[in-house]
Amino acid sequence: MNKPDAATDLASIVLNTIRHPVIMVDPDGKIVFANADAEDFFRSSAVMLARDGLERFVPYDSPLITLVEQVRERRAPFHEYRVDISSPRLGAERMVDLYVAPVVEIPGNVVVMFQERSMADKIERQLNHRGAARSVTGLAMMLAHEIKNPLSGIRGAAQLLETAVSDEDRALTRLITDETDRIVSLVDRMEVFSDERPIDRQPVNIHIVLDHVKAIAQNGFASKIRFVEDYDPSLPPVLANRDQLIQVFLNLVKNAAEAIGGDPNGQISLSTAFRPGMRVSVPGSSDRVSLPLEFCVHDSGTGVADDLVPILFDPFITTKQNGSGLGLALVAKIVGEHGGVIECESSTHGTTFRILMPSWKEPREANHNFEKEPSE
Repeated sequence: MNKPDAATDLASIVLNTIRHPVIMVDPDGKIVFANADAEDFFRSSAVMLARDGLERFVPYDSPLITLVEQVRERRAPFHEYRVDISSPRLGAERMVDLYVAPVVEIPGNVVVMFQERSMADKIERQLNHRGAARSVTGLAMMLAHEIKNPLSGIRGAAQLLETAVSDEDRALTRLITDETDRIVSLVDRMEVFSDERPIDRQPVNIHIVLDHVKAIAQNGFASKIRFVEDYDPSLPPVLANRDQLIQVFLNLVKNAAEAIGGDPNGQISLSTAFRPGMRVSVPGSSDRVSLPLEFCVHDSGTGVADDLVPILFDPFITTKQNGSGLGLALVAKIVGEHGGVIECESSTHGTTFRILMPSWKEPREANHNFEKEPSE
């Protein structure tokens, strides 16, 4: 067996191991390669797929056809989420995520990977997170006005009683005071959700933010945990509020440290990447928003229970014995207000929080400063 054949066989083995349909389309629209999952997806053998064009399986005006043509022309990969490829051959309600990339070694050929676990689910969760945050906003405002005033009265009464009761009963009055203070502290934390003022945003270097968060962690709650950085040095700035980004990542890193616990081999990984083809659908609109900046916080802990992952960003959801369950809800609120998306992936090997955000673009001052002179 010569080397090219060996390499081809190995590539086929790898592609057939991937649990997603993968095809390669030539310049004529023929499906010249299909892995095992693609055969199941298209309900046809690789031999039959090779005889037919892609347009036999999807309508000629399908977004998939358009995307393949765009990738072929631009010679750059693209991600597309929540793409409807429903057809008589494939069936109705076929919503997929697509990764389409040019094959550099074979000009004109394009590889398409289908992911049936649609990004639409993640977007819907994001809307639920934001809706939950808005619910907390109303609750926080109600608590601030209707509960803090009576609590102040209860605390004052307990302090007066403390001077008139026996030593044995004084412990009870102090308990009332301490518990009242604890409730007020919780209400104060929830009031953060009711802050609807516009965010003061500037171009921010995310690596400076992450280094600042890491320094805080290493000098405090994560002093015995190893940090690993995998940064893209060419990453453009993110348009954001620096203090709020620090709050987001400090919360995520603290959660990561608590997930690791006392494991001497525990590790927290911070990574950044640029995904130029990363676009997501905006529910209720045909628009697609570009979110090319990816920031990840990964821990080597034991992971989060599967039933908690979908509701992890809801308020009052926590795995900590004395946790309030507001930290991740606040993180989701801040990320959402910045036009971003946050998602969680967890397994027994650890948990990854992934944030996708839009990048900052330098304003084109020339377009604003140049005005057409009036004719004489």
